[in-house]
Amino acid sequence: MEADVSEMRNELQSRDGLWRRIQLECQKLYTELLKIKEYKDMQEIQIKHQSSCVQLTEQLENKNTEFLLFAESEEHQEEELNKIRNHVYREEQSHCCEQERMKTEISDLTEELHQKEITIATIMEKASLLERQLKMELETKHKLLTKQQLLEFRYQVIKSENTHLKEMV
Repeated sequence: MEADVSEMRNELQSRDGLWRRIQLECQKLYTELLKIKEYKDMQEIQIKHQSSCVQLTEQLENKNTEFLLFAESEEHQEEELNKIRNHVYREEQSHCCEQERMKTEISDLTEELHQKEITIATIMEKASLLERQLKMELETKHKLLTKQQLLEFRYQVIKSENTHLKEMV
């Protein structure tokens, strides 16, 4: 029986050793499995990262294309803006010249109007003077006419008296 127990003990020890080796092997396999899983996860992350990089590269290329189109559009818009600025500048210059011409014309017309007002005032003074002279002449002529009529009336009276005296004589 002792031999059976000893044999069983040996067998149990050998099985225990085998069990421990299996456990060690399992641990190694588990560690290796974790490493493989980690490697796989890293590969997936790298694949995702590469995919993301490809997407980002595509987006960057799209953005570069958009930027080039935008820069081209901006150049065109700047050319248009310069054309508009030049047109506005020419219009302002033309407007300024026109304003200066109108100011000069207004100034000339104002001067001419002032001269005409002076001329009208002078003519009015002369007309007033001539009117006074005419009134004085009219008064003088009226006085002379009245005097002449009076003299004529006296002449008629004297003539009539003379005729009457001649008759009486």
